[in-house]
Amino acid sequence: MNTTFSNSLDKTVVDRRKRRSDTSNTVKKLRGDITSRSANPIKYEQELTENFARNHANASLVMPVLTLVIAVVGYTNYGALAAGLWFFTIALSYLLLSYQSGKFLKQKDRAETLAKWRLKFLFNHLLLGLCWSVYALAGISSVIQSAHSIVQFSTILVLQAVTAMLSYGIRLSVLIICAPPTMILATRFMLPNNPSMIMMGVILIVSLVFFYILAVRFKISVLTEMKHKGENETLIAELETARAISEEARRRAEEANMAKSRFLATMSHELRTPLNAILGFSEIMKNETLGPMQNKTYREYSGDIYSSGDHLLKVINEILDLSRIEAGRQKLIESACSLPHIVEEARNMTLVRAKNKAIAISINNESDLPQIWVDERAVRQITLNLLSNAVKFTPSGGAIDIKVGWTSTGGQYVSIIDSGPGIPEEEIPVVLSTFGQGSIAIKSAEQGSGLGLPIVQALMHMHGGRFEIISKLREGTKVIATFPSHRVMDMTRITGKFNKKTDPPETIKLRSRVAP
Repeated sequence: MNTTFSNSLDKTVVDRRKRRSDTSNTVKKLRGDITSRSANPIKYEQELTENFARNHANASLVMPVLTLVIAVVGYTNYGALAAGLWFFTIALSYLLLSYQSGKFLKQKDRAETLAKWRLKFLFNHLLLGLCWSVYALAGISSVIQSAHSIVQFSTILVLQAVTAMLSYGIRLSVLIICAPPTMILATRFMLPNNPSMIMMGVILIVSLVFFYILAVRFKISVLTEMKHKGENETLIAELETARAISEEARRRAEEANMAKSRFLATMSHELRTPLNAILGFSEIMKNETLGPMQNKTYREYSGDIYSSGDHLLKVINEILDLSRIEAGRQKLIESACSLPHIVEEARNMTLVRAKNKAIAISINNESDLPQIWVDERAVRQITLNLLSNAVKFTPSGGAIDIKVGWTSTGGQYVSIIDSGPGIPEEEIPVVLSTFGQGSIAIKSAEQGSGLGLPIVQALMHMHGGRFEIISKLREGTKVIATFPSHRVMDMTRITGKFNKKTDPPETIKLRSRVAP
């Protein structure tokens, strides 16, 4: 039996270590990705070069066809041999550029050979620039304002636009291809000193500057898009890291919760067994059941032992109750109960302590309150906790006023008002937290565990109700436990109509109602 349990425990430990190792490796990898993105910025130049190559690979047939049309148009001016030789040279240069672009895109180690490929592309563009320069020089003896000059002018403008669109990834290539033919043709147009031809030359130069600036702006736009893409990737990696960390934290929390549950189950048994003996024997000694105790001091000691043991048992029970509620293991055993009756029982149970301090407890119940569908044990615990707190902090000779009645939304409430020192408003969230105690409680001689009010709040939440503390320093404390209207069993007892404008459901405005 012990061997089986040991093997099971060892297997559980191994599984946990494995899960921790897998999660840790995932978090480590994701953090490494984020660090690498931050330390080594995204290779924008590589992506731009890839865009450059992709554009030219896709336009592998467009530019040769365009140059063929230009060669056919210029056939009458240059002759068949010159036009054919020019077309063959420039078409071969464009096909070579397309081939190099496709080869670059197929490579996997682009980052390592990026500079080498960029030089290849620039050299190829230099060949294209020479070919287009030859075209700009052709027909140099043509007559001013001839039709061929207009064709050349239009062709260079188209060349500038197409090159700026295809080659923005490597800005220098735009100038290498377009600048030589543009300057040559613009110079040709300006030399005859003809105003219209000079205007055409100026337009060519201005258009070159315009399309170059356009290529620069387009490159900046693409870089911005790449930057946003990189930021999104980094954000996704950070979210994945946060998710992995959250999963690890959730797993650890579940394991811690299981360990806490096992610990509380074990300790409750281990503590309650000796506590029952301590309480039983100390009570016998305190009450002198087996005979009088001669030493008065011993008798006082036995009373102190009983009181301390009883207090410890109550603390253990409160911790277990709160643990069950937080773990979702507390189940409501619901039945029809009378709230005034439960409050009356709780008052009787605390009456002895109240009389010892000369505290007057009064109850004011509205008549004919119907029963409510609740867990009677839980409601009794709620009322006892609130009354015990009121008796504890009310000074001798004080008063406690208990009210039970209708709420403005058709539910039922119980309010307890004491004449104690009150709670500072800023400390109310503290006293509602687990093990939380206000400054008055810390200074008080009757200190508690700080679990009574959290248990009340949790039990009210399980019933769908609300718990509220209204208090100010030196003005006493008012606590209100409100049960919703759907737990009231006989709604016909409620008279009158509710004003939805003045009494919204989310408020806990208490208003007395007269039953028939």
